[in-house]
This record gives sequence, C-alpha cells and structure tokens, in this order.
Amino acid sequence: MKGILALEDGTVFEGEGFGAAGECFGEAVFNTSLSGYQEVLTDPSYCSQIVTMTYPLIGNYGVNEADVESSRVQVAGFVVKELCPYPSNFRSQGSLGDYLRESGVTGVCGIDTRKLTRRLRIGGAMKSVIWAGEKAPSASDLVDKAKAWKGLADVDIVKNVTCAKPYEWEPSKNGHRYNVVAYDFGVKFNILRILKSLGCKITVVPASTTAQQALAYKPDGIFLSNGPGDPAAVTYAIETIRQLLGKLPVFGICLGHQLLGLALGAKTYKLKFGHRGANHPVKNLETGGIAITSQNHGFCVDVESLASAGVKMTHVNLNDHTCEGLSDKANRMFCVQYHPEASPGPHDSGYLFKQFIEMMEKG
Repeated sequence: MKGILALEDGTVFEGEGFGAAGECFGEAVFNTSLSGYQEVLTDPSYCSQIVTMTYPLIGNYGVNEADVESSRVQVAGFVVKELCPYPSNFRSQGSLGDYLRESGVTGVCGIDTRKLTRRLRIGGAMKSVIWAGEKAPSASDLVDKAKAWKGLADVDIVKNVTCAKPYEWEPSKNGHRYNVVAYDFGVKFNILRILKSLGCKITVVPASTTAQQALAYKPDGIFLSNGPGDPAAVTYAIETIRQLLGKLPVFGICLGHQLLGLALGAKTYKLKFGHRGANHPVKNLETGGIAITSQNHGFCVDVESLASAGVKMTHVNLNDHTCEGLSDKANRMFCVQYHPEASPGPHDSGYLFKQFIEMMEKG
C-alpha cells in the first residue's frame, strides 16, 4: 500500500506503507541506534511520537516476545528507509511489518530518511502525520492535518501510559532485602528487572499516587521512572515528589530526573530535536569518567536555574553540554537524564542502581 509522511512545515515524503493501514499523528523525531528497534517501539517514552530510524535497514532480525519494554507498542508511527520482510535470527518469532500490523500501528518505508533527519535537525521535532492505504489524500490536506494536531507541549502524556492500579513486579521466590515503590510515568521493564536482580521488592504505582499512599507501603526507597512528554504538564507528580523529598532515598531516570528538577525549583525547556539513540557520551563531573549512554528525551533541565535551586549537577552531555544528572545529598536524591538500564556501554552506568541500593542500606 501507499505510504505518506507529512510534516507541519509542508515537507511531504512519499513511500510505501507497512504495518496497519490508516492515519496516525505524532511528533516526528529520529533515533540513531543501529539496533534495538523493538525496544524503541515498546518504550512508553515514545508515546505520541512518530519515530524515524536513521540506520537504513530495519527489521532484519525480526521481533520476539522477550525484547519488549512494555506490554504494547507505544509509538504513534514508525519510519524506516528499508524494511526487511524476511528476518533471519534464531530468536525471531515474526517480522516487524506483521508485528506493527497486529499492534494497529502504521509505518512508512522507502523514503529518504537522511533527508528527513536533516530536516528535523534544522527545523526541530515537528508535528506530523502518516497515512497508509490505497487511495491517498492530497499532500496539502495531510500537511494541514499535521499543523492542526495539538502537539506535545503543555500536554500530560503520562496519563496515557501509567498503570491503572498498583501491582508488584514479578514477586521473588527467594525474598527481598529492599522495599521500593516505583512511580510508573511510563516505566521500562528492564529497569524493574534490574532492581529485582539487586534484591528489591518493587511495588509499581500509578503516576497519580499521593505521597501518603506511597509511604503507606513503608518503602526503603522511591524510584521515579522514565516517561513521555512535557514534564511541566505533570503537575500532580511534581507536588508529590516535593512531599517525598527528604523522607527517604529517591532515584529518578529520564522523566523522573526532569520531575525531580522541577520539584527542587529548577526549570525545564524543550530541546530542538531531542536526544534519541544509544551512543551519547556523558561525563560524570564527580569522577571524570565518560559513559556511552542510551537516551530518549525531548525536554531538559535548565542548568542556569540550578544555582538558585541549590542542586548539584553531576553529569553533562558532551555533545551539547546539557544537564544529564542531578544530586541533592540533603534530600537524599539523585537522578540521571539518560537510561542506564539500556546498557549500551554495556556496563558504564550500572553503578547508578548500586548507588540507589547503597542509599537504602544507609536508611
């Protein structure tokens, strides 16, 4: 079937549709990872985004039930240069095209993804629409629809991905040493897997859970997860975090990092085209060590607002010098903007989870 991607700036790409027929809206972004497309597709942080993979050949190792980061495909749409229809891998359980079709997600392939990526780097992440089917609408109609879409700024996307009620993540038969309440702003499964492997009992709670409700579980620590969209729009979480700070150890990743920054008085802003990929260099300002990190975010904590907030910046992105980590020892909290659970290093950032464990041991 025919596939079309239209951007709000009037740029139109025509190719071939795959996955589900139909129309989808989202913020057009790009990811520079060479592999891991199934993890990208199922990462809740990509909710309401149309993701372009810059690596040209996607789908060659298929999909399987193990390589997922949530219970469903989360992206609004998917864009690739060349789709592999015949995957070859001993772990493969199906093709990427069938996977998206069964998930009701629309994709487009056969377009110039280098040109698209350059357009997004110059113009920034844009509102966009993908159409796939037999009888195509006019390009101008699709551009108008992209312009009319609400976008992500000032919109609470977390409510679309958080769990409906609390649950315990894969209870351990061997018991546990630490009791952790994990706020689900769009949490990735591998974060929970790592915490469990370190001896944690994990109670995952909805994003709207109050501080009093969280403390009722008598946790040793609070974890604030990754998630999609504008952190400033998740006002209820910011207020909850303020009430939790100083009471027990708190560790945040990605959106959790941004929400912690806002709770401490810092400001956030939208990056031009965001950080999405598995090869971003980050410097630890306390040790001088460099980590190769996986990232997926479109907003950032404003470094200049940290001084008045009394918060210490611990990590910096070496590509654009944006904030990648914060620490406030008085409030027993720390957080990073990148994703240590994705392990592209592969072991560069594992110490962060151990740091959380050490904080809980100290009480």
